[in-house]
Amino acid sequence: MAAFIVTQREQHGIPFATACRALAVSQSWFYKWSHGDASPQHARREQLAAEIARLFAAHRGTYGAPRIRADLRAAGWQVSKKTVAAIMRERGLVSRPKRRRRSTTKQGRGRWRAPDLVGRKFAATALNQKWYGDGTEIDPDEALVMAVSVRGGKEAIANVIMHTDQGSEFTSTTFRAVCERLSVRQSMGRVGSALDNAVIESWHSTLEFELRSLEHFTTKAQARARIAAWIDEYNRDRRHSACQMRSPIQQELEMRRQAGSAA
Repeated sequence: MAAFIVTQREQHGIPFATACRALAVSQSWFYKWSHGDASPQHARREQLAAEIARLFAAHRGTYGAPRIRADLRAAGWQVSKKTVAAIMRERGLVSRPKRRRRSTTKQGRGRWRAPDLVGRKFAATALNQKWYGDGTEIDPDEALVMAVSVRGGKEAIANVIMHTDQGSEFTSTTFRAVCERLSVRQSMGRVGSALDNAVIESWHSTLEFELRSLEHFTTKAQARARIAAWIDEYNRDRRHSACQMRSPIQQELEMRRQAGSAA
C-alpha cells in the first residue's frame, strides 16, 4: 500500500497526504514506513502484518478482522480487532463479501406444517438438542439417516429438534415418517422468513459462495470429494462468533468437557 502511494506521487504527482486520505491510510504509518522506522514497535507491527497476510492467504481471503484476530490470539499475539482491521485495510486485505442466497424452497402443497420449536433461539445448551436443515440438490431422507448415524445413533439423539423451512421435501409424508421412526421432533419457520432458520441459511450461503461461486467442477466425483473436504475443514477449522470464535468441533469438545465436569 505504501509503495503504491509513492508510485502515485512519482507518476501522477498526487501528494502523499491526499493519497493517504483517499485510501483511508494513516499518514503517520506511511511516513514511518517511508523513513524506515527502526523502532521495536514498528518491527513488531511489520511482523504482525506479515502474519496477518499469511493467515488471510491461508483462509483463501474468506476471513475478516475478527477471525484473523482469533487466529492470532490462539498463536500468542496480544492484539486488538481494531489494530488487525487497520493493518488489513492498509495492506488492501479485504475479505470477499458473500452473495445473498437465492431461495430455492418449494413449499409443500399439503396443509401439514410442524410448529416452530426454536423461535430464532438457535443456541443449544447441550449436544444433540437442536439440528438445522436445508436442501441444495440433496436427498434429505438419506441425509437425515446419515446425520443420526454420525451423531451416535437413535438413542443418542432421541427428541432432538430438527428445524427446517416449509419446503416440500420436509413436509412430505416420507420425511415425516423417517422423523417419527428416529424420534426426531420436526420444527419449521415461517414461509419466506430466512431469519427463522438463519443458522443454516448462513452455512449454505458460505458453502455456495466458497464452492459454487469460486470453484468449478468438471465431474460429480470431483464435486463430491471437494465438498466433503470443505465440510471437514469447516467443522475442524472455521471459527464462529456463535461458538466464542471456536470451530464447531472445538465447541463440541468444550461442551462435552463441561458436561463431564458437571456429572
